[in-house]
Amino acid sequence: MVVHSAGLLLYRLDPTPQVLIAHMGGPFWAKKEAGAWSIPKGEYDPDTESAQDAARREFREELGVDPPETDWAELGTFAYSSGKKVVVFCGDGAGFTASGFTFGTFAMEWPPRSGRTASFPEVDRAEWMDLDAARDALVKGQRPAIDALEAALEALPGA
Repeated sequence: MVVHSAGLLLYRLDPTPQVLIAHMGGPFWAKKEAGAWSIPKGEYDPDTESAQDAARREFREELGVDPPETDWAELGTFAYSSGKKVVVFCGDGAGFTASGFTFGTFAMEWPPRSGRTASFPEVDRAEWMDLDAARDALVKGQRPAIDALEAALEALPGA
């Protein structure tokens, strides 16, 4: 069965393009940087929720703030090597401040095989990054979304 996920990729032109991405939380990602960041996103059931509604919900759940009111454009659906499919929407985040976040949490057994459950943030920080830095930081399956955004921005009038 295919797992569906959807996310919002905010961008701003400051004066060069930057995107808002989030560092994944939890003990596995704590000391990792390259390949340890993600577009704010999460799973959804396409039979009961639209991809864009899921992306907005997941942004709110992961970062604890509502996404900005902007026009959202679908960048595409990107497949992970695992088969998971991620629909990414982009929107102009000029004026969106990357602060004041209250990150969502998840529980897992920690330390492994201890029988104890600990709570961890889904993401532990979110930052604006230029496109090259974001490509290096993002998990491999999400890097094509940066390429798609870059192409879309280059196609804008006056670009």
